[in-house]
Amino acid sequence: EACEKIRATKELAHVLITFFTARGEDYSQVAGFNVGADDYITKPIKPKLLVSKIKALLRRVNNVENSSYVTEQISVGDIIIDKDEYVIIKNDEKLSLPRKEFELFSLLASKPGKVFKREDILDSVWGNDVIVGGRTIDVHIRKLREKIGDDYFKTIKGVGYKFVIDED
Repeated sequence: EACEKIRATKELAHVLITFFTARGEDYSQVAGFNVGADDYITKPIKPKLLVSKIKALLRRVNNVENSSYVTEQISVGDIIIDKDEYVIIKNDEKLSLPRKEFELFSLLASKPGKVFKREDILDSVWGNDVIVGGRTIDVHIRKLREKIGDDYFKTIKGVGYKFVIDED
């Protein structure tokens, strides 16, 4: 009942719901998914597997491509991010970016001022399935600085990057 009420509330529609229960019967799992569960985990479960399942679920939701959880356009300062068309609009000019540059920009701009660690960026944008070199993020940031502007991206040495909005 709680799951149904959460799903029926518009403001909570994006909330992750995972059933964590000892009830492992098929009909219980089907019922959970039918009322809107994102995942159903039965006990007992090994801690490493539980952590892996939760990380995978969060990756799916945080993935920039998952348009069911994001709005069509997001405004950040003087920039509009159109996630449906994969374009950035700055000063009424549409900038079309390659996929990974767009995803990196969207991630950083999703929380202006927040420092994103290199590991988190690699995990969110490239995922665990792809092995990329350590300089990959640096190259993509350099390209974004060239296209969007140097002032929007701040390097935090030894940690990662953050998106900044100049509010002069």
